[in-house]
Amino acid sequence: MIFDKVKAILVDQLDVEDESVTMESLIIDNLGADSLDVVDMVMSLEEEFDMEIPDDEIENMKTVGDIVKYIESKKD
Repeated sequence: MIFDKVKAILVDQLDVEDESVTMESLIIDNLGADSLDVVDMVMSLEEEFDMEIPDDEIENMKTVGDIVKYIESKKD
């Protein structure tokens, strides 16, 4: 499941508790990511899902759910 893979990446990179990552979690406000964390996260997501995420799309991803929905839309 895409959410589980995204969650695992976020837990590992942001050093947050597993249960704190939900579809509604705000990447910056709830999970404490800074701009460097976001860059690392995007690189990991691109590698994990074998895709490229354009910068303008990254700016629209505020929640974990936004990331999952984007990846799902590109995997069809």
